[in-house]
Amino acid sequence: MPPRRSYDQYCSAARALDVVGDRWTLLIVRELLAGPRRYTDLHADLPGVSTDVLASRLKDMERDGLATRRRLAPPAAAYVYELTARGEELLPVLQALNVWGQAELGERRPTDAVRAHWFALPLLRDLAQAGAGEGLVEVRLEEGEFHLHAGSGSGPVYGDGPAPVEPDARLVLDTGTCTAVGRGELSVTDAVRAGRIRVTGDGTLAKALRED
Repeated sequence: MPPRRSYDQYCSAARALDVVGDRWTLLIVRELLAGPRRYTDLHADLPGVSTDVLASRLKDMERDGLATRRRLAPPAAAYVYELTARGEELLPVLQALNVWGQAELGERRPTDAVRAHWFALPLLRDLAQAGAGEGLVEVRLEEGEFHLHAGSGSGPVYGDGPAPVEPDARLVLDTGTCTAVGRGELSVTDAVRAGRIRVTGDGTLAKALRED
């Protein structure tokens, strides 16, 4: 494996960019925040990345201690990639980039790909700001379903598809509402009050959002 490129600057920001500054690396981290993912799943949810670049970035992330590769037990017998504890520490970095990038989001362009779970990070941030507490949240959008682990200290923070067990709360909203939350134009609590997000469930988190 070729040596890692470096800015050769004695600065923590420069050192961080030595590791995660290459194109696609942080977006791979975004995908792996969902937990173990197969290479084919990563490639499907990173439209535009070539197979060569994806493979190269994953190798770099293994070398730099951000991700590991392991083989699932039979009958799956497939290889998956997952974040290390060091890689999971990039969650607040991605959340900060989400906030900073709100002003850049604008209207969706015809060439823009979208996946339902890409709305997970802004929703997680907004749920935390709302002080709704911890719990499993299932989110239903026009593009699909995903689930969030609100207040999760470690491990996967979201996942594709319905919640694996009965969630503490279910949120149903349209893409326009979710986009407004992602842009910082609308909070989750305001959207609930305005009837733009329908909340169901008997968990503490659901009750907090409904202000029961």
